[in-house]
Amino acid sequence: MTSKFVIQQQPVDLLQSRESDEWGSEICDCCEDKAECCFAFCCLPCFACKISREYGQCLCLPLLDLFWIIPPVTYGFRVSMRERYGIRDTMCRDCLLATCCRACSWCQMSKELKRRTIPIALIGAKPTA
Repeated sequence: MTSKFVIQQQPVDLLQSRESDEWGSEICDCCEDKAECCFAFCCLPCFACKISREYGQCLCLPLLDLFWIIPPVTYGFRVSMRERYGIRDTMCRDCLLATCCRACSWCQMSKELKRRTIPIALIGAKPTA
């Protein structure tokens, strides 16, 4: 006897387009999400690892920034996020923000990731006879 799986997907209201060529928040907009900003300023390595995992990269990748004056991972994440979402900015500004405002930079990327992530739901998967 074989069984078949039937998948029915219901429409989801969360699939709205949120595309823009600008960052969703400014670099010092800490009032938008105070809990995340406090986490970033109290324990930046832990916060950066959390965001790295949410972005789909290796959990420990941001720890490499601890050994450099110009943090290559923070810089790389900013450039990657700009490329992925089509955000207009310059590599020079990315380098400056990654070096001088590292915690604010990670907060901005976290907010952007939340703003642009579109959840996908698979509803009604059940075996039938």
